[in-house]
Amino acid sequence: MAGFRTHITVSTLCGVGYGAAAVDPLGFPSEAAVLAAGLTGVGGMLPDLDSDSGVPVRELSGLAAAIVPLLLARRLLASGMTHESMLATMGGLYFLIRYGGAWLVRSVSVHRGMFHSIPAMLIAGLVVYLEYRSPDRAVRLMLAGGVMIGFLSHLILDEIYSVDFNGIRLRLNKSAGSAVKFVSPSWAGTLTCYLILGGLAFLAYMDWARADAH
Repeated sequence: MAGFRTHITVSTLCGVGYGAAAVDPLGFPSEAAVLAAGLTGVGGMLPDLDSDSGVPVRELSGLAAAIVPLLLARRLLASGMTHESMLATMGGLYFLIRYGGAWLVRSVSVHRGMFHSIPAMLIAGLVVYLEYRSPDRAVRLMLAGGVMIGFLSHLILDEIYSVDFNGIRLRLNKSAGSAVKFVSPSWAGTLTCYLILGGLAFLAYMDWARADAH
């Protein structure tokens, strides 16, 4: 399979291209395009949360701890919190995700399980869409699309690296088909993933309906 640095490089390049396209020809503000580019780069690392190595989990938990509170900033502002309460909440979220989240992922994940799947990619996109409380729905969709593009780049790279090119003969490694998938050998992991996906999809639908009602 592709290495962690390879995934970072490819997803970062995808992010640069996606961010540039967001500005021209799509016409999004440059600030939103930069955020979309960054989320695309991060999305390319997300499937490695189930890695047997501690490096991806450590790096990704640090990134998530920094990014998630920022994505929640609009929601916290809208709730009427004081600045002191916001800072305390964001600081608490940082430590919870950085340390508690990393421990939880290591405890429940299996390498090449449902973290490496199309439903997991959709979950990542829905989380970004729901958590970034912008009044501009198009910006939220663009950011969600960015993290999914980065995520998909990881899955595709893993499938490409599962093919051994030996002269004119092609041979598939045992990992072939374990990245771009919709189910895993674990029915419990598959069911949990789809329950999460269904719940987030319902929340996104309700959010969309409320916006249309206004």
